Amino acid sequence: MPGIEGLADMKAFIEKYGLSFPNAADEDGSLWNRFGVPGQPAWVFVDRNGVASRKLGVISESKLASILDALAAS
Repeated sequence: MPGIEGLADMKAFIEKYGLSFPNAADEDGSLWNRFGVPGQPAWVFVDRNGVASRKLGVISESKLASILDALAAS
């Protein structure tokens, strides 16, 4: 759980790197539990049918673009 300090760190990271996609602060751990996320970095992608897929670890920019393109095309 990020708590107050973790939330501030998260916001600073988002601002520093200019992240424009939605980010969720999972303060009670419910999102981590729902998607089976054991730690960071982790990504959960949800398609237009509501089907979620989880990717653990670092994803390169090109791999991320490929995943997002596939989601947009589905």
